[in-house]
Amino acid sequence: MALLLGLDIGTTSTIGIVIDTEGRTLGIESRPVTLQTPELNWAEEDPEEWWANVGGITRSLIATCGLAPDAIAGIGVTGMLPAIILLDERGAVLRRSIQQNDARAVDQLARFAAGMEESDFLGLTGTGYSQQLVGPKLMWLRQYEPEIFAATQHVLGASDYVTYRITGNIGVEHNWALESGFVSLSTGDYDPRLVALSGIDRAILPAIRDSQEIVGRVTPSAARHLGLEPGIPVVAGCADHVASAFVCGARRNGDLVLKFGGAADILLAADRPVTDRRLFIDHHIVPGLWFPNGCMAAGGNLLNWIIDNFGRAEIAEAKAAGMTPHQWLDRQAMEVGPGGDLLFLPYVLGEKTPLMDPNARGTIVGLGLHHQLGHVWRAALEGIVFGFRHHVETFAENGLLVEQAFAADGGAASDLWLQLAADGLNLPVRRIDRHPGSCLGAAFVAGVGIGAISNWERIEAYVTRGRLFQPRSSELGPLANRYRLWRETYARLKSLYPRLA
Repeated sequence: MALLLGLDIGTTSTIGIVIDTEGRTLGIESRPVTLQTPELNWAEEDPEEWWANVGGITRSLIATCGLAPDAIAGIGVTGMLPAIILLDERGAVLRRSIQQNDARAVDQLARFAAGMEESDFLGLTGTGYSQQLVGPKLMWLRQYEPEIFAATQHVLGASDYVTYRITGNIGVEHNWALESGFVSLSTGDYDPRLVALSGIDRAILPAIRDSQEIVGRVTPSAARHLGLEPGIPVVAGCADHVASAFVCGARRNGDLVLKFGGAADILLAADRPVTDRRLFIDHHIVPGLWFPNGCMAAGGNLLNWIIDNFGRAEIAEAKAAGMTPHQWLDRQAMEVGPGGDLLFLPYVLGEKTPLMDPNARGTIVGLGLHHQLGHVWRAALEGIVFGFRHHVETFAENGLLVEQAFAADGGAASDLWLQLAADGLNLPVRRIDRHPGSCLGAAFVAGVGIGAISNWERIEAYVTRGRLFQPRSSELGPLANRYRLWRETYARLKSLYPRLA
């Protein structure tokens, strides 16, 4: 039996986990991360904070689990992508990271896109033009921070940076490379035509590695920081949303995962890639599979905004009842019953997939004085579910059908939200109860990489499948009608949104 360490470099926290190869979790630790937004539409973090967190987490796990420093047999790192970390010739960080949801490079994206028809770009990369691409952000850096850009020798992702700090070796996991917009979907390597769009030097882009590939070993200096022994093998790691979806159970063609997190992610395991500008495409962890996927900018963050700005009384009432504000508002939404005359377009941060419209805005339609906060809450839940439905229809237009659906992340604790998802998608939705997160996927991939785990199906031993929510026939028609009105609302307002800015 081997012990494995998984690290998750997330947007809001750094998480670590130790598992064995028999399906047991020995310990899990987390540390908060500071998201910095010094300017409008900027999103930055400090990579040194990640590294400090990793050291504290690993030392704590070794202590609390009662392990010797040489007990860990393999390490994997996952993280959000495609974040951007710049290193100089000494391997030192030049500035704070630019996060994947940073939207500063609007003008640069336009210039980037002018260099190639989007249909050609889509055919090469499998995705369309969006703010997530790395090239336009590097163009911004060259324009506004020329000294830093000139000193740049390497561009890494978040998990890749931590892997580099652990091993001393520079490389990027293949999903960071694919989502960067520099890689050909057909060859899996950097394409000179794509690199030329941003005018950067190909030499600053590191070698591309598969998730389970061993890329180095723990160096003596990293071992001191982590409280481990030197020489432990480290794999290339994986994208956080891919790792999480794999842990949920999406391991076969047609498996769908709904992630009810701060943002709302949806991933469908498929036996072939798709090229659709309305979707993202990633490598699956399991060789031979792909993950066509989408990310809606608003999910739980919209619900938190409602609570923070309009739910002060509900916060007090919930506390008195021994409930969270989310649970309290779920109860109110159930008491007001099914909607019908209130629609909520959840585009409070613009929208990524499938609209790819940064000008979209959050919109409530049909509001009357007879409505209570419970109505608004229910309409917000439905609006995010309708966003999932829009994605499922987009998958179907590409010939990809859903066989089964799983739900995970914090919002999946809501019975109401998962029932609305089952009704809105007309699909049974299975809750995943025991899901430590992407860090588990990273640890599991490390086990595969070092040969301690031989079967991808073994991931089932680490999670618990919970309640299955069946679609209710009485709700299918009304929800389908509201969904059509919801889609029509955006279509009618699409031209108005840019004028508001």
